[in-house]
Amino acid sequence: MQKPEPFVNGNTVFSVSDASALLKGVVETAFPRIKIRGELSQITRATSGHMYMTIKDAGAAISVIIWRGTPVAFKLEEGLEVIITGRFTTYPARSNYQIIASEIEMAGVGAILKMLEERKRKLAAEGLFDESKKKPLPRLPQTIGVVTSPTGAAFQDIQNRLRERFPVRVLLYPATVQGATAAAEVAAGIEYFNKMRNVDVIIVARGGGALEDLLPFSEEVVVRAAAASQIPLISGVGHEPDWMLIDFAADYRAPTPTGAAEAVVPTKLALIQEIDNMWLRLSGQFMTRLGNARQRMESITIKSPKQMVMEHAQRLDDLGRTMGIIINAKFSTAHQRMDAVSTMPNILHNRMQQLNQSIAHMGQMLNSLSYKNVLARGYAIVRGADNQIISRSDGGVPTTIEFADGVMQIKN
Repeated sequence: MQKPEPFVNGNTVFSVSDASALLKGVVETAFPRIKIRGELSQITRATSGHMYMTIKDAGAAISVIIWRGTPVAFKLEEGLEVIITGRFTTYPARSNYQIIASEIEMAGVGAILKMLEERKRKLAAEGLFDESKKKPLPRLPQTIGVVTSPTGAAFQDIQNRLRERFPVRVLLYPATVQGATAAAEVAAGIEYFNKMRNVDVIIVARGGGALEDLLPFSEEVVVRAAAASQIPLISGVGHEPDWMLIDFAADYRAPTPTGAAEAVVPTKLALIQEIDNMWLRLSGQFMTRLGNARQRMESITIKSPKQMVMEHAQRLDDLGRTMGIIINAKFSTAHQRMDAVSTMPNILHNRMQQLNQSIAHMGQMLNSLSYKNVLARGYAIVRGADNQIISRSDGGVPTTIEFADGVMQIKN
């Protein structure tokens, strides 16, 4: 770049404020509009709504301000590579220079894909894409809610395909599908239908476009609204190769808006064919049951009243014989028990004799084992003063001697 000629006299003395104002005018005049590419860092949002950040590369860093109300079509994140369009200015109070951004865009498809992949991993880790949470689509919805632009081709394609296949009631929630406010409006449409509960299924649709144009359908606010929807939701964004993050959170992903209409309702021809098949199955089952009933009726033989009376009489005779056998068996058992009771006195008498004999025998054994019999044969028991038996000559002084016929006291 050519070095500009100096326009300030080196001998002129300026105040700090004047010098700062002069520098500010030079910078703003020289750079009324500039595009800078770099990586975002140190992103902060003030309570006023303004955003402050830094754009940097390997060799330098520049402060950036995005005033509240400046459209930003995607979420700004640390490390995201972007191209900022704006004007240079200075901030005299801090003696630094900065860019006031008027536009901001992602720097190429690679940066967008990297950002989407990181966001996808984050949301997947939270369970927003779990297959177990997918809801089945209704077979024949009565009302379909569509969140899309009312002037876009996507809404017309959906209406045309529904009229061709199976006309149903359609409610439109108008939302912009591109730009800074698109994500918030699409999420609001999903939440509106869930709050009103006035549709059976929701279609979020947009026609094809560049990857940058489809970014609102990968914003977290849209993905979270789709995952939280209690009403089955179909994503019909872009064309077949286009995959947005809403596709992973939706209950069904259609390749196009037209494909979404085809997924939500069957064709009239298919319904007619299905009804015909059901009629054939039902009529076949009915004819089979009717044939079985006819066979059962033909197998039934009607008996004459006389025969029925005779059969009942035969059953009564059988019952009488059976009752007689049962009663005789009961009487026989009772007689046997009475006979057993009549023999009970003899059994008790014999048992008493056995017990008396056992007692007498035990008495004889006790007498034979008693020490009295030993004393009767001429023996004696010598006891000392403590009434203990003395069995040795040195066992002490005897005080009593017990014989078979009595005890003799010995006086010392």
